[in-house]
Amino acid sequence: MSRFKRPGKPDSLAGFRTETTEPSVPSGLLKAARASGQLNLSARGLTEVPQDVYRLNVDTPEEANQNLSFGASDRWWEQTALTKLLLSSNQLTALSDDIRLLSGLTTLDLHDNHLSSLPSAVGELEQLQQLRISHNRLSVLPVDVCLLKNLRSLTLQENLLETLPEELGQLENLTELGLSNNRLKCLPSSLGSMTGLQKLHLSHNMLTCLPDSLAQLTSLKLLDCSNNQLTGIPASLSEMIALEQLFLRHNKLRLLPQLPAPNLKELYVGNNLIEELEAEQLSSLAAISVLELRDNKLKTLPDQITSLSTLTRLDLTNNDISTLPASLSLLPELKILLLEGNPLRGIRRDLLTKGTNELLRYLRGRIKEEPKSGDDGSTAMTLPSQARVNQHSIKTLKLLVYSEKQAENIPDEVFDAAAGEVITTVNFSKNQLTALPPRLLEFQSSVSEVNLGFNRLNCCSPEICKLLQLTHIDLRNNQLCSLPSEVENLTKLRSITLSCNRFKSFPDVLYQIVSLETVLLGSNQVGQVDPGRLTRLVNLSTLDLSNNDLLNVPPELGLCTSLRCLSLEGNPFRTPRAAIVAKGTDAVLEYLRSRIPT
Repeated sequence: MSRFKRPGKPDSLAGFRTETTEPSVPSGLLKAARASGQLNLSARGLTEVPQDVYRLNVDTPEEANQNLSFGASDRWWEQTALTKLLLSSNQLTALSDDIRLLSGLTTLDLHDNHLSSLPSAVGELEQLQQLRISHNRLSVLPVDVCLLKNLRSLTLQENLLETLPEELGQLENLTELGLSNNRLKCLPSSLGSMTGLQKLHLSHNMLTCLPDSLAQLTSLKLLDCSNNQLTGIPASLSEMIALEQLFLRHNKLRLLPQLPAPNLKELYVGNNLIEELEAEQLSSLAAISVLELRDNKLKTLPDQITSLSTLTRLDLTNNDISTLPASLSLLPELKILLLEGNPLRGIRRDLLTKGTNELLRYLRGRIKEEPKSGDDGSTAMTLPSQARVNQHSIKTLKLLVYSEKQAENIPDEVFDAAAGEVITTVNFSKNQLTALPPRLLEFQSSVSEVNLGFNRLNCCSPEICKLLQLTHIDLRNNQLCSLPSEVENLTKLRSITLSCNRFKSFPDVLYQIVSLETVLLGSNQVGQVDPGRLTRLVNLSTLDLSNNDLLNVPPELGLCTSLRCLSLEGNPFRTPRAAIVAKGTDAVLEYLRSRIPT
């Protein structure tokens, strides 16, 4: 017997093998990535990208040595090229040139790491559409990134960038560019070449001016230049015909930008040095819905403010305004007026705390109707019911109000006072109504806004659906649990307020009204929504589902890309977490989209 121990079965490939170490990425994860084309290595404490990740689609997988059956269910030779690599929230300090081996990548997420540079090989990822590098330590953006012709989204927020390469304009297919929270003092003029750009984030930099070339961004919908050192805005920006949202908070502006952009709906210029509003500046805001002027130095409001016929929200907080023009109450769409922190005279403090409706009602009362010949100058008539109906409101403002009377019925005298008039707005809120006033239908050819909030309605009569001109209806604080199917006939309806009722689900009929822009369903008992049907509401921009009974939020809700304001606070769901919800609508929608199974 030999004194040497006979070895086991000889390994004929031993000479070709290299010493192996325990893989830093579980083999099961790599195997799943070969099948799905997606690999998520976020928040794993990685200090470098493992080599087996770079070579995922190059090397023969380990399982090939154990499975050579062509009839096997796991066909390793039919692997899918990696298209999505998520490496966020690690401790990466560098990326290898071997990244070029993953040539099929369409999404590369590197945000929240310690990267101070990128390899030139990144420019070889010709299929890349999303590159996320925010929250790193980049001081220079390599020119190689500008070779990514298919790139749609490039996020570079929270880095140390001081300049940008002129070649950046070569990214002509880019739709979103995030550059917030850097150290930029100027922008390359080539940005104007990105004609497909829709969102441009430039906040929290050191910009003192904007290049005129931005006017060429005719597809841009959102421009955020907040927290810079801008003293003016180029007049040429008025050529940005698609611009809808413009953020200029915390700059050094002394004048309201004169921007006759035809689609500009939201303008935020709070925390500047604006002392005066000029008529010409206001007249250019033809489509404005939200105007934020808080924390400036305004002393007065010009009467031309009434030209903003589409304005719904006006924020004048913390200015030096001492008087308000009564004509402010003539703005037909104004729903929110914020005035805290102004030295207002002639307006009681408690009136300001009662909200916009009360304040506008007070201002309307200050408008004096010109007496006609033979008229005694009275602007109101006293009815037998002791109600007072403001004839000026009826004749001039087309407004019929009988509110806060705690009445169980609306007196006939109220309707008689408006007989033959073209009434567009009816306010019967804060009464004790249990049914729709039947004579409301007398105004069915003209009324576009009805407020029946704070009553005792336990059902919504189908009769209201005969008001075919309705664009806004307020039914908050009633006892409603359903809506009639006939509501789908209200094809012009833009907003509906159903807060503080008893709805247990999103009303089915609302899924049919494609004109809807605002649905307020807060403080009900809603337990579910159908995201598939909700996505058909292509105009829906505001959805309030706060304080309901939602146990889960369907990821597909993230596909409702028209939403600008989604309120989900006060529900019992666990995901998304409260920290994500607190970040706002964009963060919630992005999170939900990332949870959609692929």
